[in-house]
Amino acid sequence: MIKLYIDSDIILDLLLKRYDYYINAAELMTKIDKRKYKGYTTPLVIANIHYIMTKFGGKKKSIKNLRKLRKLISILSINEEIVDEALLSDNTDFEDAIQYITSEKNNIDFIITRNKGDFKNSKLPVLNAEEFLRIEK
Repeated sequence: MIKLYIDSDIILDLLLKRYDYYINAAELMTKIDKRKYKGYTTPLVIANIHYIMTKFGGKKKSIKNLRKLRKLISILSINEEIVDEALLSDNTDFEDAIQYITSEKNNIDFIITRNKGDFKNSKLPVLNAEEFLRIEK
């Protein structure tokens, strides 16, 4: 099964129903729900989404949405080795370095994000939701 790392912007597109991006995020999550792909993210993404969602809809709504999301997406562990590698990486964004190294160590097939520049030195394919859905049809 194809393993996808889902970045925070894709999840926020879905949860906040961002106009230009919601349809593709929803289609991607539907396919994950139907077990066509396996979706993964990290605790950092969950924490960031909670922070942002709390600002938009309050803590109760954020937790409700994250509980639904957890039924779809698995959480990858971040350990000392990953943090140490991120500290040594050339990536200018420490958080993105953690996300990338975590994906690499867990044999993720694709990173799905709208901020592809955050992963410009990636050895893994980096696509937005629309691009991934188009190549997988």
